[in-house]
Amino acid sequence: MSMNRWTKWATLLVGLLVLSLITAVFSLTVGEMPIRLADLSTIMREDSIEYRVLRYIRLPRMVLALSVGGSLSLAGCLLQGVFRNPLVEPYTMGLSGGASLGVAICIVFGVSSLQYVWLPISGFIGSLAVMGVIYTLSLRRRSVEVQRMLLVGVMISFVTSSAVLFIEAVAHPEDLQKIILWSMGSLTQSDTGMVIGMAALSLLLLVISCLFATPMNAMRLGLRSAGHLGLDTRRTVRWLFVISSFATGCSIAVAGVIGFVGLVIPHVVRLTIGNDYRVVIPASFLLGGLFLLLCDLVARTIIAPNELPIGVITGILGGLLFILLLTRPRSRKPLL
Repeated sequence: MSMNRWTKWATLLVGLLVLSLITAVFSLTVGEMPIRLADLSTIMREDSIEYRVLRYIRLPRMVLALSVGGSLSLAGCLLQGVFRNPLVEPYTMGLSGGASLGVAICIVFGVSSLQYVWLPISGFIGSLAVMGVIYTLSLRRRSVEVQRMLLVGVMISFVTSSAVLFIEAVAHPEDLQKIILWSMGSLTQSDTGMVIGMAALSLLLLVISCLFATPMNAMRLGLRSAGHLGLDTRRTVRWLFVISSFATGCSIAVAGVIGFVGLVIPHVVRLTIGNDYRVVIPASFLLGGLFLLLCDLVARTIIAPNELPIGVITGILGGLLFILLLTRPRSRKPLL
């Protein structure tokens, strides 16, 4: 590979990182109470309102937006790479539905009091259980049929969504309110441990995913061709599903159902820089976090002092962006 391409990739990633940091700092100053970061004497006083707003509301929300957006985009990137299909994301594969069902059951059975532990665990278990069912049903003669797996995932997505609706229909009014509010998506997480844990987890998943960049480049030729090159495709696909399930389950458990991030962002990245997963994976992570952070800014300022659910904004903006991508004139062959 020429040094010129490495330079372009490094410039792109550094640019996304700098833009994310600038947007993150800006998000700390915008809201119902404008805060001037230059006024350090006021901000650093623990008894001041500005300190409490930054420490307990805006800073956790900013960190959560970056980590959840990056994790959802990362999951979509990995799944789209496995299936070689730009329409695949955690929602269409049933991972979001499985995590939603797990968290809904957790709330109904009253074990959500220790939400730092049980909500992420239940979300991950639900997501991983769905992926286990999809993987098992897609095995034929000890090989994985990717297209069969996609169809099974779409059907399971409908089943889990219906199961969540059933739980809402029979749930206690208090539990129903929790499920509905959670299902609309929210970044107002006050548990510092959960926010730090989600941030650390997202970075860990990014590092692990980057280790699979070369195998995913090989799988662009197809699972059979990648196998002829010496790649253990069955083991690789299994690990990629586990990573995607973990990222999706924990993100949904912490922030609720947030759609379109895992669908749109990896697609935008590939249209912009190509298919090499050595840069697509980190770029998808950074752009996903930036996109969700921008959506959060819109959600809490467009009708201030009221606030819109973050899932509403990602659905509207992500849907419009994806429609624009589909209707734009094609100047080259499809990337996937």
